[in-house]
Amino acid sequence: MPADTVAGDPVLSAVGLCAGYGPIPVLRDIDLRVNAGEIVALLGPNGSGKTTTMLALAGELRCSAGQIRVNGAPAATRMHRRARQGVAFVPDTRGVFGRLSVRDNLRLGRVTPASALAHAPELTSRVSTRAGLLSGGEQQILAVARAIARRPRLLLIDELSLGLAPIVVQRLITLLRAAADDGVAVLVVEQHVQVALGAADRVYVLKRGEVVHSADAAHLRKHPEILEQLYLARGDRGAGATTDETETR
Repeated sequence: MPADTVAGDPVLSAVGLCAGYGPIPVLRDIDLRVNAGEIVALLGPNGSGKTTTMLALAGELRCSAGQIRVNGAPAATRMHRRARQGVAFVPDTRGVFGRLSVRDNLRLGRVTPASALAHAPELTSRVSTRAGLLSGGEQQILAVARAIARRPRLLLIDELSLGLAPIVVQRLITLLRAAADDGVAVLVVEQHVQVALGAADRVYVLKRGEVVHSADAAHLRKHPEILEQLYLARGDRGAGATTDETETR
């Protein structure tokens, strides 16, 4: 769903977000938003701050400055309280408990197996299998289906397709699009640019802890040279970078 068709306040907004690890700053003045019913991709070179951004938004990493709002209200400080605000987070480690069965992983996530398997019926025959014996793709489908079954307002996913076969990635994108069509706001970190542009409605590009570009995904599909310049350009900000979406449409 294109951003300009979504009415009302964004489900997620971050303004002036700064965060880091101890005395080491990583994020500087991050501004972003995610509306209900859209998929937003967070792109950038390795080390640009994508995972740090997700950890800060999820509540796993304390912010040193700025404001995060969820559903129009200030975000809770701790991750478990942010979950009560409707935030679901799938980390790059997937958060799957390998020694537990698929069924118990779902129950531990406070969802019924039936509700999760409605989104991922391919796991039905594996419900009694230890999650550690699943393939990497099956584990990621489990993690995403578990998160969606919680009926979140906001779904954060770090490294959606890392190490997965294209057919699995396409299946995951189908899950995300179905969730967005149900009104969920989705923010996803994706290393593969073409995958991200094919799945997302809008894109933010990070570089050295700053948002250096934001645009509709459709615009970037037509103008791939913009991302090429951003990824290859030296300096603190990419060549031709802008954070004004109206300039990139």
